[in-house]
Amino acid sequence: MKLAFLASQTSKSQNALKTMVKTYGQCDAEVADVIVVLGGDGFMLQCLHQHMHQSTPVFGLRLGTVGFLMNDYSVENLPERIDQAKNTVLHPLSMQVQTVHGETVNSLAINEVSLLRQTKQSAHIQILINGQSRIDNLVGDGVMVATPAGSTAYNLSAHGPVIPLGSDILALTPISPFRPRRWRGAIIPSHAEVTFVVKSHDKRPVSATADNTEVRDVIQVEIKEAKNIKINALYDVKHNLEDRIINEQFS
Repeated sequence: MKLAFLASQTSKSQNALKTMVKTYGQCDAEVADVIVVLGGDGFMLQCLHQHMHQSTPVFGLRLGTVGFLMNDYSVENLPERIDQAKNTVLHPLSMQVQTVHGETVNSLAINEVSLLRQTKQSAHIQILINGQSRIDNLVGDGVMVATPAGSTAYNLSAHGPVIPLGSDILALTPISPFRPRRWRGAIIPSHAEVTFVVKSHDKRPVSATADNTEVRDVIQVEIKEAKNIKINALYDVKHNLEDRIINEQFS
């Protein structure tokens, strides 16, 4: 088994990298059978973005703070753990943004695409699903679309639902909504196309963020699941990602 070890810049991860390479060897990520990520969720997302078009399985080992997307760190029996791991297929979100400057920006998000007000003025956003207006004017701090893998991240902090993997749905969650006062979000099918139209964008500027990629002064954002991209994330059978998402709903 050809393994490529990628480590964050923390001393803990760098020390683990030296141990892993000495124990199992090292090869380039482009030709590896499995990419092993050493670090936390932030570094894991960075690596998934960098290598998502390869479809190479990724096995994360937790050396960060949270590590929701990671497995427990251990040097022993790594090839055996990888052989026995469960493969979870993740699809990123595709974001296409139109800005006030006439630019078109495309990006991918593994966790969520979020719109946020840029100033003290609340955002005014129209929400369309498959071309049909569902909310003519959402007033608040913003709104997001989250994947099942990202439902326990920013989405959960905004009181959005936790979504089990394999359910083929997405979370549409407002961020500190003021109007409509009683709307707390929606569950939509993963094949749905979501369009956010920023109203009064000159007076109420809004930014759009796909994971760590931010675009400012947006007019319109189109979001859909990129079914053509498959991220193969490997998890220990006794502690896989589906179990973690279920556990989050009872913690």
